[in-house]
Amino acid sequence: MQATVPPFRPLAPSIQAYLNFCRVEKGLAANSLNSYQLDLKRLSETIGKPVTEIQAPDLAAYVESLYAAGLSARSIARHITTLRNFYRFLVQEGQLNHDPTEFLSQPRQWTTLPKYLNRDELDRLIAAPSVEKSTGIRDRAMLDLLYATGLRVSELCQLTLAAVEREMGVLRVTGKGNKQRMVPFGQAAGRALDLYLASARPQLLKRRASRHLFVTARGRAMTRQSFWKLLRGYGLKAGISRALTPHVIRHSFATHLVEGGADLRSVQIMLGHADISTTQVYTHVAQRRLRETIEQHHPRA
Repeated sequence: MQATVPPFRPLAPSIQAYLNFCRVEKGLAANSLNSYQLDLKRLSETIGKPVTEIQAPDLAAYVESLYAAGLSARSIARHITTLRNFYRFLVQEGQLNHDPTEFLSQPRQWTTLPKYLNRDELDRLIAAPSVEKSTGIRDRAMLDLLYATGLRVSELCQLTLAAVEREMGVLRVTGKGNKQRMVPFGQAAGRALDLYLASARPQLLKRRASRHLFVTARGRAMTRQSFWKLLRGYGLKAGISRALTPHVIRHSFATHLVEGGADLRSVQIMLGHADISTTQVYTHVAQRRLRETIEQHHPRA
């Protein structure tokens, strides 16, 4: 028996208008737009009403259904943020008189502290790529730069040659919401980048032109998915058995800065966080590390 194909349901005009607003006016990335679309489509299909007729009790029941479905606190928090931004847009556009998300509460986040690597693990990870190959030189430069700057993996892969201010030792990074920031990098990352630009990148391009900083053997820009796979492989080679993602390197960057005495405002700017409350989690990481140090080394711990 042939499977039945579900009918195509176009997005409600108000949802499409909001997505267009996010894309054109706010300059949001494709990943963010896709998440918003999925969240709002799920809302519409779950409640079964036009989104402009949904009331506060409907939304409360809907959020409860997200908990029942087993979504993480982080996913539910993102979902609620989507709903708040969407209904705020509808009020501003005059499609609604009041905001039904006004009393929705966010779930508690960061129930577990972010995972990060210690300095020895990071040294082994960065040394894992073989510099005998052009791809290894590229990968070491990417790892070194990722730890030196705390970039998101999408920001790392989207870097262009023009984004590198080598003499100043900074990168011009375009982050979420198309916002630009300047992020400094140290001498070790600078040397790895110099070696890559002088030898490996020309070998990979083979006389082809590319505006992207990190390229593959086919002359294309490195993708997030490809870098994830490379990172997992280098993690195993470095003897790091636990799950390793680019965000773990980002957490390591921020944690080590806070442990070294960096102020939260500076860390916030380098990470590209819109709200400093997101950055404050790293103070908890540093406090936990201090407690572990006391318990291990103090004679009366």
